[in-house]
Amino acid sequence: MDVRAPVLEPPDGANSSSRAGAGGPPAQPRTTIRDVATLAGVSTSTVSRVLNGRSDVSDETRLVVERVARSHGYDTRRARGKGRARPGRELSRLASKQLSGLVGVTMTTSGTAYFSTILAGIAEALAERDMCALVEPTLECPTPQEHDREMSLLERLMGGETTIGALLILPAESTDELRGLREDGLFFVVVDPLHELGTDIPVVSAANASGAHQATAHLIALGHRRIGVITGPRHGIATRARLQGHYAALAEAGVMPDPALEVESDWLVPGGAAGAEGLLGLAAPPTAIFAFNDPMAIGAMHAARARGLRLPEHLSIVGFDDTPEAEAAFPGLTTVHQPLRELGRMAVSLLLRLVDQHRFEPLHVELATRLVMRSSTAPPAL
Repeated sequence: MDVRAPVLEPPDGANSSSRAGAGGPPAQPRTTIRDVATLAGVSTSTVSRVLNGRSDVSDETRLVVERVARSHGYDTRRARGKGRARPGRELSRLASKQLSGLVGVTMTTSGTAYFSTILAGIAEALAERDMCALVEPTLECPTPQEHDREMSLLERLMGGETTIGALLILPAESTDELRGLREDGLFFVVVDPLHELGTDIPVVSAANASGAHQATAHLIALGHRRIGVITGPRHGIATRARLQGHYAALAEAGVMPDPALEVESDWLVPGGAAGAEGLLGLAAPPTAIFAFNDPMAIGAMHAARARGLRLPEHLSIVGFDDTPEAEAAFPGLTTVHQPLRELGRMAVSLLLRLVDQHRFEPLHVELATRLVMRSSTAPPAL
């Protein structure tokens, strides 16, 4: 039986900017805790301590912060939780199974099976504890302005009276920014980090290097030596780890990497098609392509068929993720199974242990990946 927790949209008024242009004057941007800190010349953690009535702030600093907050319309009731202590502190005295309330989830709006599968795991784990998820959409590859919006979403989660913590899927924030959020009282776990984070930041991810090694080793075992790869953005930690696994498998077989066989893309189907088109247009095209996620692998299938190639007789293709689209593709896509649902469930478990103030090691949890062989791979044509 598939039991899922209800996924709640942000309440009306939670993001007034989303209604700009829907009639009437544009909504004024809400002052954030970061704005107050900048205007007062202090850190966001200092502002948080002032607005929460902490005693470890000088009277002079307290006066400046309160004056700036009032003059710029910052809702201090939101920061104070209307006189209540932080929900996490109240609830930390209870066992995890007794916790109730909302868990904020920030994720991009790409709508791919990758995100929906992780979210399904989160919802299931929360439902088992009579809890719910509050989904806060962000944007992929945020600009500085969009990054500020994501930070304001996290600040709102800190001010929520019933939000006990947050799960951050592919967050754009740096280690220092995440540490600042933690100092301000937000309990959170990062799911599949976008870039390298400090060892003190709680993270749940998959074994990317191992999965890529399995994919490349499978193609080598079939007899392929010219293996093209379609990567994600090179700055991402997942891309770098998958490249490391790919290179390790090549090295074990005595095959030198060829930069001409590597193209960078954007994780999407059209990007995968464009990357495959470039690889297949080479004077000596690859006999196999390893795409670093399933949508790009499916895009590569489209590009191969457009050239009149038969799969896998003329070209083998491997993906990464093992989303439902991989099984539905024709031929069925050989891919690396990434435990997406389990990533969500594990993140919930770690978050509740943090809220409960349970000490545990390690903070970085890596779940195993495995190759799923279907019909899109075969020995190279003679």
